[in-house]
Amino acid sequence: MCNLYRMTKNVSEVAAWFAAVEGAGGANFAAEVYPGYTGLVVADGAVRAMTWGFPLVLKGKQGQPLKPKPVNNARTDKLETFFWRHSFEERRCLIPLTGWAEAQGTKGRMTRTWLSLSDAPLFAAAGVWRQSEEWGACYSMVMTGSAGTDAAQVHERMPVLLAPEDQSQWLGGSPQDALALCRAWPGDLVIDRTDQPWAKGAAHQPGLL
Repeated sequence: MCNLYRMTKNVSEVAAWFAAVEGAGGANFAAEVYPGYTGLVVADGAVRAMTWGFPLVLKGKQGQPLKPKPVNNARTDKLETFFWRHSFEERRCLIPLTGWAEAQGTKGRMTRTWLSLSDAPLFAAAGVWRQSEEWGACYSMVMTGSAGTDAAQVHERMPVLLAPEDQSQWLGGSPQDALALCRAWPGDLVIDRTDQPWAKGAAHQPGLL
């Protein structure tokens, strides 16, 4: 599961890397992206700023509406369920990133472990997006059912990473073609275990659905 990722390139660099146009309007985003905050996606041939996470509307004990929670990870085996189906069938996107983090260690003392590709300064995770009443355009990152050999040292799941030659299939292929890409990354990963405390904001989100 990914509740924190890093994207250190600017909009122009992302547009050039993915042969996309720069979307209209500003794109204010931080280098480290948390659920519920703004990140960049490539959708419909353009680089766009969206909120990371589909809003999950919850109610309190008395039935009162509560603040929506961002569901920022979509399980591969749930993509054809009601919550995700229309976005998966009609609105797939690329999520540019330079690395993602997982929490490791004992509860209360967890630290960040960063994972990335050794031969790619920028790469893409599979995503889905939609318009929401709560946050406008929003997106979620697709997660594998199990991690690859390297990533399994850190977490049981990992983002679906898309090689450049597979990105057009994810964006424009049939749902069956897209599902065929939802597998663990077969190549090597760089694993950087740090002493950075795991941010509370990343650790306390619902994350996966």
